[in-house]
Amino acid sequence: MFRSEDMTLCQLHLQSEASYDAISQLGELGIVHFKDLTSEVNSYSKKFVSEIRRCDEMERQLRYFETEIRKEDGIRIQDTDSIPEAPAPRDMIDLEALFEKHESDLRELGSNINALKQNYSGLMELQQVLKLTDSFFLESSFSFLSAATDDPFSSSASADIDEQGAANDMELSHIRKVAADLGAKTYLGYVAGVIGRERLSGFMRLLWFACRGNVFIKHEDIVEPLEDPHTGAPVYKTVFMVFFQGEQLKARVKKICEGFKAVLYPCPESSDERQEMKLGVLTRIQDLDQVLTTSQEQRKRVLQMVSKNLRMWFMKVIKIKAIYHTLNMFNTEGRSEEHT
Repeated sequence: MFRSEDMTLCQLHLQSEASYDAISQLGELGIVHFKDLTSEVNSYSKKFVSEIRRCDEMERQLRYFETEIRKEDGIRIQDTDSIPEAPAPRDMIDLEALFEKHESDLRELGSNINALKQNYSGLMELQQVLKLTDSFFLESSFSFLSAATDDPFSSSASADIDEQGAANDMELSHIRKVAADLGAKTYLGYVAGVIGRERLSGFMRLLWFACRGNVFIKHEDIVEPLEDPHTGAPVYKTVFMVFFQGEQLKARVKKICEGFKAVLYPCPESSDERQEMKLGVLTRIQDLDQVLTTSQEQRKRVLQMVSKNLRMWFMKVIKIKAIYHTLNMFNTEGRSEEHT
């Protein structure tokens, strides 16, 4: 209908029970322009405000479906070949229940998948910590033994190391024993964890100054990027290990790790315990990967079903909302609707 077409002003009287169907049919014809006879009435005081709010909620749910579908690779919103008629008022309840169910399912699946991804990311980081800390223990052993003697290459220190076996099998417990034999009287401890590469430089500088150089830091980049459990973007991180002496330095190191959002992980002293822990972590990663795959497939099935009907649902909700907006333009007189 063009604005230049000849128009006839007429007055329309409708029974309340038939008003919805009548406006729906006139809307399908597309030849009527309605004038608002309730312009002086507050928008929140009109008769069908609650129905319009229900339509707004359904539109919000449909936009949520559309956003989730566009996030999923391999799913396309399908176009509809036919334009559906406006649903009857009683069908509006069925649509609301259907949308509520789909939204609840998608949100629950999304929450579960995010939790699984977070656990998976943590296990992957722990696996890297256990993998890379073997060399850290070896390198730190020589540094502490050198610091505990006047001659870092003394024969006594070398002899004690050789008696315990090959250098790559040296344990932190042996380091403590040798340090005690050489006169070290303080507690030797360590923490291990993962930190973002962009924070590593500042993290190391603050550790050095805050602990006055009384810490030994080892770090190594994780070659493969990890996936951010919230955004899915690749994240590059570094495994680090901090050795220190005394409980006071331990508390200080942990506080600095917390400030730089570094995640600490348990790392046993014994290589046998670390190997056993690696096997346990690997098993948990495999189980978690299977559960995660199943959950993602279930979410994809729900989105595929929604994508087939999304365009049609949008049209239905828009038509329902337009009908109730038009009905709010009517003057109400008893059981009839009057409109000019």
